Amino acid sequence: MVDRITFDGPVILGAGLAGLSAALAAKTALVLSPTPLATGCSSAWAQGGLAAALAGDDTPSLHAADTIAAGAGLCDGEAVALLTREGPAAVRALAAIGAPFDRKPDGDFVLSLEAAHSKARVARVGGDGAGAAIMAAVIATVRATPSITVRENARARGLLQDETGRVVGVLAEIGGDLVEVRAKAVVLATGGVGGLYAVTTTPTQVRGEGLGLAALAGAEIADPEFVQFHPTAIDIGRDPAPLATEALRGEGSILRNTDGRAFMADYHPARELAPRDVVARAIHAERAAGRGAFLDATTAVGGHFPHEFPAVFEACQSAGVDPRREMIPVVPAVHYHMGGVATDLDGRASLPGLYAAGECASTGVQGANRLASNSLLEAAVFGARAGRAAALEGEAGGEAVSLATLPDLPDEAFQALRKAMSRDAGVIRDAAGLARLQGEIVALEAAHGPCPPLVAARLIVDAALARQESRGGHYRSDFPEQAVPARTFVTLDPVQAGLRHAAE
Repeated sequence: MVDRITFDGPVILGAGLAGLSAALAAKTALVLSPTPLATGCSSAWAQGGLAAALAGDDTPSLHAADTIAAGAGLCDGEAVALLTREGPAAVRALAAIGAPFDRKPDGDFVLSLEAAHSKARVARVGGDGAGAAIMAAVIATVRATPSITVRENARARGLLQDETGRVVGVLAEIGGDLVEVRAKAVVLATGGVGGLYAVTTTPTQVRGEGLGLAALAGAEIADPEFVQFHPTAIDIGRDPAPLATEALRGEGSILRNTDGRAFMADYHPARELAPRDVVARAIHAERAAGRGAFLDATTAVGGHFPHEFPAVFEACQSAGVDPRREMIPVVPAVHYHMGGVATDLDGRASLPGLYAAGECASTGVQGANRLASNSLLEAAVFGARAGRAAALEGEAGGEAVSLATLPDLPDEAFQALRKAMSRDAGVIRDAAGLARLQGEIVALEAAHGPCPPLVAARLIVDAALARQESRGGHYRSDFPEQAVPARTFVTLDPVQAGLRHAAE
């Protein structure tokens, strides 16, 4: 028998920055986290910081222009304007609850320059510790709010819908028991898709489950083919791969090959500060050609490493690399998903009662290629907006028509999927590889059923095969040029086991 709980407030799936920002904005909320707080979410691992127009010589419109330029023609202008306009207040609000941003003697924020930004506008903590420090402050605030209930080690096993399709709650596994959690609104804040790939900088638990849950319920999905590969994961054989923050290149670190030659001038006039997709493809090309790729920070940072970039320093030291004196071996790794559940500016998905925020959502703000350090900002700004809107949801909906749990993907099959995704849906793609991968995913679904991670992978691959051009994080070697810019909007077709485009 399944226990039943009715909660007076939104149920939030996920406890990264977007989920907890939603909970604080909603004031009364139930947060279900599949792992203990501050673990298993990408927010706590973020190194760079939050990008916002905080300096006197910067403006939201300049930040918006940089965001749109990086987005390669697919950003939603209204969403970008909102993000950049509300960004400075979001940073100051986090500082007000205790996020210890680096400050100048006069109290102003220390701001760093990152790739594709025209101004230094990234507020950091301890050089490369922004995510962990911000999350610590937010978690402390959530725990001190009596009207917010957090259940850790609680995993969603399916969305509950009434006969009209309205989302009326979630079927969750809490403490080993299945529980029907009824609520007027469900907010998905489950993070991205990095764990679907064999080489990633994100927690492996982040495997597109929210995206798969929403798609299986019939929600519209936007731009799933756009996966961002961080150029400089540290190549020391760890899973997930540690990250060498982009701020290192902002400080003047140089990418070199095995021979010590600086190679980025061969690929882009902005060299190390080119957009992430360009840098990732350059590193991929150097490695594929057998020349290797390394980040040389010995001059730009040198002896300051332990203090200025302690997380990078510790990761390198753990593998016997001293970045003060040696070059850091680097490899592109999945870092962020620009696509997700399609939402409006208040986080509303296409299904009544369903909201999404953070990396699992697609507001259109990130376009085809996220601008550096806009991810935590989006989580804070749009997470709060989704929480406020979900708290105002008035209709309760009818009885759930099914309490069936979605199947799990066995670990052996999951590891096979990760290798296949890195092989064929990685930095460089083509029709032959994507079609091969598509067939492998269909076979896994036939064997194991519609597991949410498999559904998320299928969304990415089907859309990548359909987009016959190269743009932002999506690069097709068989279609290297850009075509007419158009976003992807699809729903899952349960009959054909593929995608139905919005225009169909």
